[in-house]
Amino acid sequence: MATLTSEYQQILTSQTIDTDGPGSILRDFEMLLEWIGPEGTTVSHKNNLLPMKSLEQLNARMTHPLQLALKRPRLKSYPHISALYMLLRATGLASVKGTGTTKRLVLDETLLASWRQLNPTERYFTLLETGLLRAKPEMIGERGFGMRPLVDKWGNFFQRIPGKGLRIAGNKRQEDVITYIPGFLAVAMLELFGLITVHHGKPKAGKGWCIVKVDRTPWGDALLHVLAEHLMSIDFLLRLDTLSEEPFGALQAILQPFFPAWCQNLHLPEPEFHDGTFIFKVSWGRVWRRIAIPGTHQMDRLSDAILAAYEFDHDHLYLFSYTNRFGLATEINHPYTEAPPLTTEVRIGEVPLQPGETMTYVYDFGDHWEFEVQLERIDPVDRRMRKYKILESHGEAPEQYEWGDWDGDWDAEDNEDL
Repeated sequence: MATLTSEYQQILTSQTIDTDGPGSILRDFEMLLEWIGPEGTTVSHKNNLLPMKSLEQLNARMTHPLQLALKRPRLKSYPHISALYMLLRATGLASVKGTGTTKRLVLDETLLASWRQLNPTERYFTLLETGLLRAKPEMIGERGFGMRPLVDKWGNFFQRIPGKGLRIAGNKRQEDVITYIPGFLAVAMLELFGLITVHHGKPKAGKGWCIVKVDRTPWGDALLHVLAEHLMSIDFLLRLDTLSEEPFGALQAILQPFFPAWCQNLHLPEPEFHDGTFIFKVSWGRVWRRIAIPGTHQMDRLSDAILAAYEFDHDHLYLFSYTNRFGLATEINHPYTEAPPLTTEVRIGEVPLQPGETMTYVYDFGDHWEFEVQLERIDPVDRRMRKYKILESHGEAPEQYEWGDWDGDWDAEDNEDL
C-alpha cells in the first residue's frame, strides 16, 4: 500500500462491491447460472459452444444487451456472453458431459454450493482472478483471444487510451486495431468488470458490436496499478500454464489489505478416483482393439496394452491427451520426458473420462502414430485380473516400420548411393 498514491488508495478502500458494481459481472454471471439451471443445456458437438438459438435470449437478459445487425449471430458475435461462458468453464462451475450430439453443459453441484457461500467481494475477485489468469480461448473454441494473459492485454490497452478516452467509431485504423489488440473478447471482459467504460453505438447492417469510444475508469486504473507489477513478474508468468488446477486465491494476498471482506475462496474439489475394470476401444482409423484393464494400474500400463495389441515395440516416447473439466487440453507424458504429470504417476481411474468420452494416444513423436482411446464402460472390479486383457481385435494392425527391418543388417550394395 505504501507504493500507491493516496488517490489510488482512496479509490480501492472506498469501493463497494455488490451486484450493482463495479461493472455488471456479478449480475450477468448469476443470470447465466440461473439460465443453465439444474437440468443443464445442450452444447455444440464440435467446440462445446452454447446453442445459437439461445444467444438472443441470453443477450436480452444481460444488464446491457448488445445491439447487432447480423442475420445469424454466433457466440463470438456476443463477446460479453463469450466472456461469461469462458469464466464459467474456467472456474469449473460447469463442465461438458456426454459425447457426440448428446453433449450437455451441466453445473457442478459441489462447486456451486461453494460459490453460494461466497460474499459479493469474494465472488467478484474469484471471477476477476479467473478472467485474468485462468481463462483461455480453447475453452470456448476460440483462438483469437491470444496467448498472453488478460492482465497483459489490459495494461497494454490502457497505455493506448488517453485521458479523454479513445475514439473508435469513424476511425478506420482504430476500428481495425481494436479487433485484434486487445480483441473484442478482452474489451468485453474489461467492461464486465467495470475496468473500462464502453460507449456503444448502433451497428451498420451486416455488422456486429459497434464501439464508439472507450474510457478508462478510476477503478480500473487503481486496480491495474496494484496488480500489474506482481502479475507480470517472471516467476508468476511461469505458473500460468498450471494455474487452472491450483487453488483459487492467487490475488488474495495482494488485494485483501484493501478488501478485508475477501476471506474465503472457491473450493475446487479433488478429482475422484474411479475403481473398476476399464474397457477401452483403441482405434487407428477403421482398425481397433478392445482392451480391459484395472483402474488401479498406472497409465504406462495402458500404453503397454495398446502397443501389445498392435504388436508395436516399446522403443519410443508417447503421451496421452484429453480435455479436462475446464475444457483445456491436458497431457500425461512418458516418464523420460520429465514433464509432469507422468504416466507412472497417474492411475487410469484418476483420469476424468466418462464412458463414451475419448482421449488421444500418440506414440513415436517422429512417425506420430495417433490412436483414439474411447472409454466404453467401467465394469466392476475383477480381483482375478492382474494385468490387461485384449478382448477383441478388428482389422489388421499396421506395420510399425514401413522401410524394412530396422533390427537386421543393412546391405551396403542396396544403399551405395546414400
